Amino acid sequence: MKVINKVILIIFFQSIGISQIKRDPVMVSLGGAYTTLADGIYAVGVNPANLAYQHDKPFMWQIGTLNLGIVNNFFSLENTMGLSGKNLESESQKGKYEIYDQVRDGLRFSQDLHLALPGMNFSSGNMAITNDLVTINDIKMPFGIFKFVLDGNTINESLDLEYSREQMGLLEHAFSFAVPSENFSWGISLKFLQGLYYMGTDPDSSYTFLTTDTTAFYLDARYFMRHGVGGYGTAMDIGLSSKEINGWRLGVSLINAFGSIEWNQPSALTDLLGVSDTTGYFKWGGEEVPRGYAMVHEIKADSLTLDKLSTTEWSKLFVERKRIVKDVENDGNPRKFKIRYPGLLRMGFSKQLDPDLLIAGDLVAGFSDRLGVHQQWKISTGLQFTRFKSIPMRIGYMYAGKYLKELGFGAGIHAGPFIYDFGFSFRNGIWIHDMKGLSVSFGIALTSFKSRKNNKPDN
Repeated sequence: MKVINKVILIIFFQSIGISQIKRDPVMVSLGGAYTTLADGIYAVGVNPANLAYQHDKPFMWQIGTLNLGIVNNFFSLENTMGLSGKNLESESQKGKYEIYDQVRDGLRFSQDLHLALPGMNFSSGNMAITNDLVTINDIKMPFGIFKFVLDGNTINESLDLEYSREQMGLLEHAFSFAVPSENFSWGISLKFLQGLYYMGTDPDSSYTFLTTDTTAFYLDARYFMRHGVGGYGTAMDIGLSSKEINGWRLGVSLINAFGSIEWNQPSALTDLLGVSDTTGYFKWGGEEVPRGYAMVHEIKADSLTLDKLSTTEWSKLFVERKRIVKDVENDGNPRKFKIRYPGLLRMGFSKQLDPDLLIAGDLVAGFSDRLGVHQQWKISTGLQFTRFKSIPMRIGYMYAGKYLKELGFGAGIHAGPFIYDFGFSFRNGIWIHDMKGLSVSFGIALTSFKSRKNNKPDN
């Protein structure tokens, strides 16, 4: 049993992260311009209304899809090498302000991986059943760290250095269907969310203050981290998609509407891992963390100077304390807390310019600025070339401001019943030297031996 438990946890923690909840190779290669193009199984999580246009196509059975990547908003080869030997004070501190401009909202790291459970995703006609592993890891370091390192701290003023971290893993089970009408279709995905684990800092109970006087500085930090193993929730996707008229198609969708997961509920997973009100699988400060307990990390430092930092061991300067505390309701039961499942609003179009060239565009925004999702609007455009019908080629670009962009490209091999697609993108950059992350995605699906047809409905 211990071996099984360790294997489960290795899978969970090696699958940390996701930046857009769910992605696939075509979405990655088109820069996200996908609202009207998501096809078959891949319509789930993008626009379920597209399923209505599968009537003239055979079934799709997904063998597997894997998307993985990493991204941040500052570190690149260009920025890192540019800092080497650079005088940040010259030209009216131009170098400092360039750094401040890029990390104005804090230094943010996100990892992403989306795994479609092999052989457990199927679509036929206007319906689909999907099962996916979704994991999220989002870390945000405060802007104040850069201010302190580059400019120091104003005497007798507290500098807020609070950071946030959230990681969550779940299984998403969805049943999707679409209903066609004369000029458009509408579709719905009903999702059951099976929570695996969650850990995140509680901003209302955490703080980090750094205070400087004329001789030294003082640190007082407390991080309160809630955790949950086992949880349940629901979510819904709602979409509209027009028929193709003179080569044009329009679409809009609301992804993960009303989605949330309630944690600290008894489940088969808690039984498997031995988590109860008195025992836990994870350890913190040498103690097991039972259900209904939270983790606290406290760090204090008194009268620190540059001389002490350079000559004294860290453990003697910073007093750290890790402990677990009860996090229960008034009736003594473990606190059941809810975490919102990040939602997106998507609007898009596509146009068949000629038989071999299609252009698509999307406008996408998140409803929160957490768990890998950004609130600002993102605009995407992509091109798909089908001069060689069995080898579609794609390129796309996403822009959401100077420091949030993505350049993607990819191709596919569609031979007989096999559909293989591959996508790669530079994230927060468009060249190797300035990219601040990358994404790689590939997937394979199987259809009937007659292959998928492209019969278009009458306009």
